[in-house]
Amino acid sequence: MESWIDRFPDLRGPVFTKDAPGYGDEVSVFNQAVQHQPAIVVGAADAADVSKAVAFASEHGFNIAILNTGHGPAVPADGETVMITTKRMCGLVIDVRARSARIEAGVRFGQLVKAAAEYGLAPLPGSSPGVGVVGYTLSGGASSTMGRKYGWAADHVTAIEVVTAEGQLRRVSAQCAPELFGALLGGKSNFGVVTAMEFGLFPVTSLYAGALFYSGEHSRQVLEAYRLLTATAPDELTTSFVLLNLPPLPGLPPFMQGRLTASVRISFVGDPATGARLIEPLRRAAPPLSDNVTEIPYTQFGSISNDPTDPAPAVEQFGLLRELTQETVKAIIDVAGPESGSAINVVDIRHLQGAFARPAPYPNAVGARDAAFAVFALTVVPPWEKVVHYRQSGCELVAALQPWLHHKASPCFQGPSDATEERTRLAYEPEIYNELRAVKATYDPQNRFRFNHNIPPSAAP
Repeated sequence: MESWIDRFPDLRGPVFTKDAPGYGDEVSVFNQAVQHQPAIVVGAADAADVSKAVAFASEHGFNIAILNTGHGPAVPADGETVMITTKRMCGLVIDVRARSARIEAGVRFGQLVKAAAEYGLAPLPGSSPGVGVVGYTLSGGASSTMGRKYGWAADHVTAIEVVTAEGQLRRVSAQCAPELFGALLGGKSNFGVVTAMEFGLFPVTSLYAGALFYSGEHSRQVLEAYRLLTATAPDELTTSFVLLNLPPLPGLPPFMQGRLTASVRISFVGDPATGARLIEPLRRAAPPLSDNVTEIPYTQFGSISNDPTDPAPAVEQFGLLRELTQETVKAIIDVAGPESGSAINVVDIRHLQGAFARPAPYPNAVGARDAAFAVFALTVVPPWEKVVHYRQSGCELVAALQPWLHHKASPCFQGPSDATEERTRLAYEPEIYNELRAVKATYDPQNRFRFNHNIPPSAAP
């Protein structure tokens, strides 16, 4: 296989095979429950490198996997596969007059937020500065800072540059190849390698934001107070409720080490005094162990959640809720609360609605817009254990929430356990799914881009 490297003499980026130094680092991912062993890895330095790698893979019958910044692909990429990594593609341009950004596929939100802030502008990031902008946005992009005010990040994309299966670089938009443009937004990596993206920014420089923490013994009344808050919350308020059942890890506050903790994460766009009045019922729901909700510069958005940055194997389960009732609260606490003995490490309930419920300005594949909440359960697999023994962890929570579950899923809230044809199909309405299959048949008829929540091409008529 070493001879394959000779087929890439004019790439700007490096090429790796399995026995080459640096191969392991190049294919490593954040969730180590998924391991990759592709035959060839191309560390693309620019769009031309991507085009050459894709053309090579198609010519020689290889499948293609895409790894942007380490949070994918969803299924193991191995065998006769060319993996294209885009972390070296970090070009970023802010257009102040248009309030927009153009970013390449390796840009992470920490870099983008800092660059936009210099001009008094802000994007719609997730919870972590380390997450890649392109992969997050192609899934829909549910921002934990301003999602309820401005909606899905995908709805603000104006142009995408993508290399399709034959190796051709295309620029698509709502006016040019609108069927491919709309399919990419929600259909993710099924249709090609996105090399760059353009989208709108917003004139926001600060947030009233942070987190409230409570002892797990108060989780029921805090979740009930959270339920009441979300019933009347303005669109400027984006929040989530989290149960944290963490081991005594170094760096954690003492009150979180080996103890169940409840937390409410807050992000309010507007006057801090108004934000404080809105969350006052939460502050009175139970004695807070910690309260760091205050006015912060937008560049500190990562401090709201303080997500872990070290890779580890983890099992994830997702669901959407139609509503959050008193009975729903009881079901969640019964499964993961202080008396449950649950092994789940994180239960995250994110409030949607608001601008998330608005239709897209141009057709795209981000659906289930009437969902009220997204639910996420995560279990970290200890280093001495096998991932397979934890595959069902978190399923008990999803089962308990069955009476309130939305009938559909969301492409934004999918993990490796959802990477089957049946569960992938749940993320789309039937007519949208059929349209996506037709677009797939046009741009990737051999299904070379398959290491994802795969949408197979429709059969030829």
